[in-house]
Amino acid sequence: MKSLPSRFAVSLLAGLLSLPAFAAEPVATVNGTAISAARADAMIAEQRAQGAPESAQLKDAVREELIRREVLSQEAAKKGFDKKADVQAQMEMAKQAILIRAYLQDFVKTNPVGEADLKKEYDSIKGRMGDKEYKPRHVLVETEDQAKAIIAKLQGGSKFEDLAKESRDPGSKERGGDLGWSNPGMFVKPFSEAMVKLEKGKYTTTPVKSDFGYHVIMLEDVRALQAPGYDEVKPQLQQRLQQQKVEKHVLDLRSKAKVQ
Repeated sequence: MKSLPSRFAVSLLAGLLSLPAFAAEPVATVNGTAISAARADAMIAEQRAQGAPESAQLKDAVREELIRREVLSQEAAKKGFDKKADVQAQMEMAKQAILIRAYLQDFVKTNPVGEADLKKEYDSIKGRMGDKEYKPRHVLVETEDQAKAIIAKLQGGSKFEDLAKESRDPGSKERGGDLGWSNPGMFVKPFSEAMVKLEKGKYTTTPVKSDFGYHVIMLEDVRALQAPGYDEVKPQLQQRLQQQKVEKHVLDLRSKAKVQ
């Protein structure tokens, strides 16, 4: 019943790295081919981004890995793999991915999210959340008649938890229809509108229709909502708004592109 945020921009931002300045001296030479310090620095930066501490051991391990890769790369070239069409296509895709990463890294750097935008988003979300949190149960069925039958059984003394076993919602039916603590904005509009009108311990006496089917809703409890402070959620808001900026930029570029 709860809506999920779009994940599109997350994949575009994944892997953005801050690459350091590169030294001029190669870290090793394999069969006459130099391995640049730039490649070593790039791999070290990648490892550090994954949580590895910078150390002499890390540098030695990276150097050895690059040597092994160079050895294998040279052997692959001897056998002509670098001339194969499918391999060349994959190499082009890898090159493209690196270019995209560098471009998006620069875009994020030159288009930061301002403090005013962050506070505006925080106030907007806080306003939508309201000042109360609800703990509903529901039974979801396919037809209005089925929902009316559930209501009749409740009026006849049946337990809501037992009737929830008939629900089409696999996420809650085994928990007696329990949907946990949530604010109204996390539910589809027909559901939330009916839920907030209920008194604690009461259930809807008419079926509630949504895009998912027909609901019978019971409000188990209500409590005051303590919204997290701005500083607490600021990093998540910043990431979210930056992702939205990236997604909008990509869509703008796509709309302007001449595609035949």
